[in-house]
Amino acid sequence: MRVSVLGMGSMGRAVALRLLGRGHAVRVWNRTPGKASEVIDAGAAEASSPAEAARDADAVLMSLADDRAVREVMARLSESGSESGSGLGSESDSGSDAGSESGAPVVADMSTVSPDTSRALAGLAPGGRFVAAPIIGGPQAVVDGQAMGLLGGERGLVDRLGPVWQDLFAVQWYCGDDPGSALTYKLLNNYLLMSGVAVVAEAVAAGQAAGLDEAMLKDFLLRWPTVAPALHNRLDDILHGDHRGWFATRLGAKDVRLIAEVAESKGLRLPIARLVEQRYEEAAGHGWNDSDITAVVELLRERHG
Repeated sequence: MRVSVLGMGSMGRAVALRLLGRGHAVRVWNRTPGKASEVIDAGAAEASSPAEAARDADAVLMSLADDRAVREVMARLSESGSESGSGLGSESDSGSDAGSESGAPVVADMSTVSPDTSRALAGLAPGGRFVAAPIIGGPQAVVDGQAMGLLGGERGLVDRLGPVWQDLFAVQWYCGDDPGSALTYKLLNNYLLMSGVAVVAEAVAAGQAAGLDEAMLKDFLLRWPTVAPALHNRLDDILHGDHRGWFATRLGAKDVRLIAEVAESKGLRLPIARLVEQRYEEAAGHGWNDSDITAVVELLRERHG
């Protein structure tokens, strides 16, 4: 398929590389020049704007940092989609068959945003063709084809991109026709990850302060069933790493804030979530803004000296 990937952060690059490796024709765009070189070297074409990237595409995949970035890029797609000859279709296409090869491409947002933003995007997409497709798994899991896709939106539109999902994900989970549901599942997953990393960081810092043998401490945490398997790949970085991973502390704080806001909009307060959010905001404010979420351990080390 002809696929455009908008956003060349760690996840966007991984998505583009995986699809290139599986034989798809890929065009990419990024707001800041220079971040797509690896993907271009692998065979992707680079576009100068979201509209150029999306022209004649079967699918437009967005992988952006936050709600504001997603809304801005979708607005640029929508504006170009209303222009004649743009190749993106228009609102008049919205009644066409979801399985048709003509008309607007399907826009799939893989970013982690609020469920309400995802629902709003469904009304802004050219031709009304929008699905949510947040990813569970890191960039390397995406490149290796081991990630999970949470898919939400009209079933016909989701199925239209079946070849993309099959090549991109090891597991696909259809979350229903409400795109916001897919984002709620993603936020719940990320809340469990952020809280798990924060607690393991405290356990590691406590063990190190107590003078435990580091190799034995690591082996204990890897083998003990109370530490979730999803945390194992971050254990080395918590123990003695430089926190150069891909999931920045500021984004971790944002994801926890979003799930807390979802719950509060329904009258349910999540006090632990707010504490976890605060820890990642504090880490970001202490010089670890762009470092991996494992950097939350450094707050403990700073205070312990």
